[in-house]
Order: sequence, then structure tokens, then C-alpha cells
Amino acid sequence: MVSILIPLHTMSNSTKKILIKIQQEPTNVKFSDLLKICEEYFGQPRQSGTSHTVFKTPWPGDPRVNIQNDKGKAKAYQVRQVLLAIDKLKGSKNEH
Repeated sequence: MVSILIPLHTMSNSTKKILIKIQQEPTNVKFSDLLKICEEYFGQPRQSGTSHTVFKTPWPGDPRVNIQNDKGKAKAYQVRQVLLAIDKLKGSKNEH
């Protein structure tokens, strides 16, 4: 699978603001905001409708992109995993 990394300068302003906010405060993130970021970077989830929304990554294993809605909020450890996955994705794009 080939993932397409979306450079920050081509994201919408609202998505940029969400990503910056998530990076600054990963412990207080709305699930809907994290979902938007995940869809922007990793496409549509390969699994949803259960307690977990899972996104496919171009690598096996960690960091996984697996998020849960906890009463409207994203779980902080999952936010950190998503940020690590975005960094890894950016790094793999820079190597090519």
C-alpha cells in the first residue's frame, strides 16, 4: 500500500489548527478532531463501528493507528501513538 502524505501547507486551515492543538495538548483532544487528522493522513479507517477505529499504515506493528471514542474524547496514549505514526510517515516520505 502506498500512503500519500499531505504536507502541512496543503492542509485546510482548520486541519492545521487541529494538528497544532493536538501536538501542544495531547491529553485534551476531541475524538472527532483526532479522527479528522487520522483520515487526512491515513485515509478511511479499515475498521470502524466497533469500539475501535483502526487505520492501515504502510508498516507492520507500532506505532499503530487505533483510536477509541471515550465519551467524546480521544485517549491520550492513542493521541501520542497517532503523532508518532505521523512522524514516522513523514520520515519515510523524506527517505524516498
